Amino acid sequence: MTDTAMVQVQEAAFDLGAELDSFGTGLADMGAIVSFTGVVRDVDGGLEAMEIEHYPGMTAKALEAIAADAMGRWSLGGVKIIHRFGRLVPGDQIMMVATAARHRKDAFEAAEFLMDYLKSRAPFWKKEHLKDGAQWVAARGEDEDALRRW
Repeated sequence: MTDTAMVQVQEAAFDLGAELDSFGTGLADMGAIVSFTGVVRDVDGGLEAMEIEHYPGMTAKALEAIAADAMGRWSLGGVKIIHRFGRLVPGDQIMMVATAARHRKDAFEAAEFLMDYLKSRAPFWKKEHLKDGAQWVAARGEDEDALRRW
């Protein structure tokens, strides 16, 4: 088991297939790799772009801490988190989470935990640029509810 956590906070787009291939290399003793990719969505048809801001040192440390937390809670062979910042348009990938475990239950649960954390607690600030103006994205109650189960 490799027991590694990799965190990348970047402005550039990423190649999901290449990232997953790289993540899976050397994990022959793992029986499951689970991944999730978040994408900018335009729910009401008025989103032109989403701007994501962060404090670099603080963000990386926070994501590394939650990755380490997941590694401690579940029997994992690896965790990978990529989260983008900057100006993104509908259809762009925002983030990905990948987990590797000997058994699928640990891989799935750890991935869900990481996604819930990233949605609710990761130090990113999102502003939606709409056709008729811009607004900061507020925290949602259902995201907090999802995080409470952990």
